[in-house]
Amino acid sequence: MTDKQNPEHNAAPEAEDDHILAHDVDQEPVEENRRFFEGKLATFVSVMAIAYSAFHLYSLNIAPLETWSFRIVHIAGALVLGFILFAGARFVSAGEGPVRHRWTTWISAVAMVPALYALYQTFSFHQIILDGTPRIPGDLETWHFGWPLLAATGMGIVMSWFHQTGRSRFSVPDLVLIVCSVAVAAYFLVVYNTSMRMSTGTSFAPVGISFAAVAGTALIMELTRRLTGLALVVIGLVFLVYVFAGPYLPGFLGYPGLSVQRFFSQVYTDAGILGPTTAVSSTYIILFIVFAAFLQASKVGDYFVNFAFAAAGRTRGGPAKVSIFASGLMGMINGTSAGNVVSTGSLTIPLMKKVGYSKQSAGAVEAAASTGGQIMPPIMGAGAFIMAEITGIPYTEIAIAAVIPAILYFASVYFMVDFEAAKTGMRGMRDDELPKLRTMIKQCYLFVPIIILIVALFMGYSVIRAGTLATVSAAVVSWFSPNKMGIRKILEALEIASYMAIQIIVVCAAAGVIVGVISLTGVGARFSVLLLDVAEASQLLALIFAMFISILLGMGMPTTAAYAVAASVVAPGLVQLGIDPLTAHFFVFYFAVVSAITPPVALASYAAAGISGANAMETSVASFRIGIAAFIVPFMFFYNGALLMDAGWFDITRALVTALFGVYMLSGGVMGWFARAAAKPWTRILLIAAAFLMIEGGLWTDLTGIALAVVAFLAQRHRRSPRSPAVV
Repeated sequence: MTDKQNPEHNAAPEAEDDHILAHDVDQEPVEENRRFFEGKLATFVSVMAIAYSAFHLYSLNIAPLETWSFRIVHIAGALVLGFILFAGARFVSAGEGPVRHRWTTWISAVAMVPALYALYQTFSFHQIILDGTPRIPGDLETWHFGWPLLAATGMGIVMSWFHQTGRSRFSVPDLVLIVCSVAVAAYFLVVYNTSMRMSTGTSFAPVGISFAAVAGTALIMELTRRLTGLALVVIGLVFLVYVFAGPYLPGFLGYPGLSVQRFFSQVYTDAGILGPTTAVSSTYIILFIVFAAFLQASKVGDYFVNFAFAAAGRTRGGPAKVSIFASGLMGMINGTSAGNVVSTGSLTIPLMKKVGYSKQSAGAVEAAASTGGQIMPPIMGAGAFIMAEITGIPYTEIAIAAVIPAILYFASVYFMVDFEAAKTGMRGMRDDELPKLRTMIKQCYLFVPIIILIVALFMGYSVIRAGTLATVSAAVVSWFSPNKMGIRKILEALEIASYMAIQIIVVCAAAGVIVGVISLTGVGARFSVLLLDVAEASQLLALIFAMFISILLGMGMPTTAAYAVAASVVAPGLVQLGIDPLTAHFFVFYFAVVSAITPPVALASYAAAGISGANAMETSVASFRIGIAAFIVPFMFFYNGALLMDAGWFDITRALVTALFGVYMLSGGVMGWFARAAAKPWTRILLIAAAFLMIEGGLWTDLTGIALAVVAFLAQRHRRSPRSPAVV
């Protein structure tokens, strides 16, 4: 039920009187290839989506499944829902008729025969195993399961590229892919529940495992293409080609090679697709997506944004500061930079332009703020959970370590937008344009789910239990607001959660393919050797090299996949340099995150440019400048462990204060504004030099930085004129 259909919501007397600005800001953007079904088909899809979310909640909290079986069902469910909801080609227009290229329907109908035959064979195999046969005959697996499955999968994928229908119609090629997805999962459930699981990666592995893994990998890559574009698919294919091209490559990239059967018999195990990325997506990520869906259904996201407007909207450049807080908070929960830009940016970007920000600056601020949400504890998108899974470091320790770097990043972005507002003489929003702060404070109980989550985590509850408590509390708290969650709203939230989860689940699975290549070929270890060689010349040079590789691997990829890949390639080398594992992974994580605002491929910046109407490249350059602290902060906590809470309280406090002072001066130097006046070039150089000295963290560097800052301040006071824009 939408707000317009909800008479209780429309009847709220405060909506008009208090100038509520945000409505449905946390609604997920609708993809161009997303189908919208009608009638009984729509009901059927909704029931499937609700069941998928409910299955995870039940398995995580009440009746756990065997780990690998749970992950196989987790991926299979996402593939089935994904192929139902997302088309492989554009939709036809009203004038083109219901279907174009009808030949794709007939070829797909033919492909359905081997798909169904392969699915039937999985049940046959199950019966063979129940009858006590220790091993399924290889010829039976090859000719009666493997080749029919591959033929159906290949034909279904290719036909889906050309099959065009109306938006409310289902696709026969996608039905073939759904049957193939179920067949792959059914085979793995049959085989992985036997002793044959232990033979993966050896010459004794059942040949059917390789066939199922090839088909499963192809299905994952195709759905990834539909949901995120070609970037991750191309990178994944490059890594897959490397598996078999490795013996012919020179230098450190060369390795003896793997056979097709040996590689694919392992890639669909915990060494690859069912490894750390899927472990996280099937537990923590799906749980927190359900939490985010409950917040969305109870309109808590709208409250977050309206509260930010009420608190900060009056200050100069108010909408930009609102964007920092609101987009950072929502980005932390929904786990995607570009998606958060599209949702909250549709409100904040026009308002920023209204008070005087250029199109480029408005888009850049939103992109930088949404990207920062990925490094904001306690949820940090999904990165903290993957980091905990990979490193074995407790989640709470990761969340605590992330506090000061997040403060520095958001403080830097705040200073940047404030200095730009002062430099151009911008105003804030008027009281009659904003929600009333008094009204917003009365509804502060809506923060309770977030508070319960944080408290539960630090009381020692597991992440799953804490997330479940927070989800339940979101429903309970809604009963004190105009947007009460009854049974219907709860079911809507479960349905929304499944739709939100599909993209990140398939991205994690695709990233698992890449992680599998890295672990099975040993390319990560060879990269570590290369990093050690660079470090012999200069450790700083090795860190810069690692930074560029992390950004390069993350370009065009969602944050979760970017970090998972970079953590497999770069982080082990940093650890071998003697860097603490937590510091090494945070270093990689930050640069994987900021790849979303790094030119030339900056997904978050491009999404913001689409809303603001600015040039995409100019917006990405501007967002890079605004978020520049994120490119410096990792070097800060490398040289000063106190910034990751790895020191005594006095050292931590001193590091925070001096680093805040440093990012303040850095912002002044970058924006060309300091001490209420525009800064000359030499003053800006002084400020940037002082910033780097303060950021480094030593006593003498701090004192030198303070001295340079004093010189810059005195110079600014000397040249400041009465005509300088006043501080609001």
